[in-house]
Amino acid sequence: MKDTGIEIGLYTLADICPDPHTGSAVSASQRMKEIVEAAKLADEAGLDVFGVGEHHRLDYAVSSPAVVLASIAQVTKRIKLTSATTVLSTVDPVRLFEDFATLDLLSDGRAEIIAGRGAFIESFPLFGYNTNNYDALFSEHMDLLLKLNNNATVSWEGQFRPSLRNAEIAPRPLQQEIPIWTGVGGTPESAIRAGKLGTGIALAILGGDPIRFKPLVDLYRKAGIEAGHSEEKLKVGVTGHGFLAATTQEAKQQFYPYYSNYWYHVNKQRGGLTFRMSEAEFEQMTRPETALFVGSPQQIAEKIVQQHELFGHQRFMAQIDIGGLPFNKVAEGIELLATKVAPIVRKQTSK
Repeated sequence: MKDTGIEIGLYTLADICPDPHTGSAVSASQRMKEIVEAAKLADEAGLDVFGVGEHHRLDYAVSSPAVVLASIAQVTKRIKLTSATTVLSTVDPVRLFEDFATLDLLSDGRAEIIAGRGAFIESFPLFGYNTNNYDALFSEHMDLLLKLNNNATVSWEGQFRPSLRNAEIAPRPLQQEIPIWTGVGGTPESAIRAGKLGTGIALAILGGDPIRFKPLVDLYRKAGIEAGHSEEKLKVGVTGHGFLAATTQEAKQQFYPYYSNYWYHVNKQRGGLTFRMSEAEFEQMTRPETALFVGSPQQIAEKIVQQHELFGHQRFMAQIDIGGLPFNKVAEGIELLATKVAPIVRKQTSK
């Protein structure tokens, strides 16, 4: 079968930021409706995948990706639907699997899971988990999730969850198994673990020179091959922030207030520095050799293709709805990504 090039898609974390120009933010209800509409537009425009993230804070609209994706499934036809990411350390793997198996049935086999440890930790006290077990919880929950994915009846023992004895795991998904990816932020240990387990990896490359992630991809593939997994199973995805306009200068001018606003609020939420990003800093971040996808469709396509030459990845997903960006701008970005960027990228990355 001919390779038609890498998959192109979108993801959202559903942040609710005040618009930097007006100071007002949309309601959670409006944000949710806009996310469903964005997915519908992406599907109609021919994009390949749509992801929804998980947070447990009042300044984010989505705490249950599976519920939102199930709603999206009813207004879309072909686009793949994934979490982006599921905070695996603080969710029961059985409940998670059953939710996404249900989504898979509702969507005619389009469900996927990107599982990560999460950059925010509010879900730990919320669900009664100890942050001292941050890594151990993720490892145990991933082990169980993979067993659930491969077996309709499961016996299992662990440290943090009650044992299972010939437990029936229902419903079963329409797909033979749900595609599971591991979200990797930059640690070699995470990349190696994903390779050993045979999951895909979704790299969060939010800035700087993407070449610094090449060792992680190499470690992932090496660990996967040594563990006996086929090269076809070892899939790499790249995720990053983006904004498109007719010209690169227009894109920079329009996006700077929103991107500066986004990082101001994220750093404030995480107890970090709260000064505003300067225009000079933003200009540096958007250089052609960096991982921030801000520019004309031609420049964005070139960046994606350059990264493909570096990583040989199978999927690219952009987060374009951040910092209080109005929905009309998000819709324009979807149209440009699907009609201007995707055809170039697919042609240049196909075999």
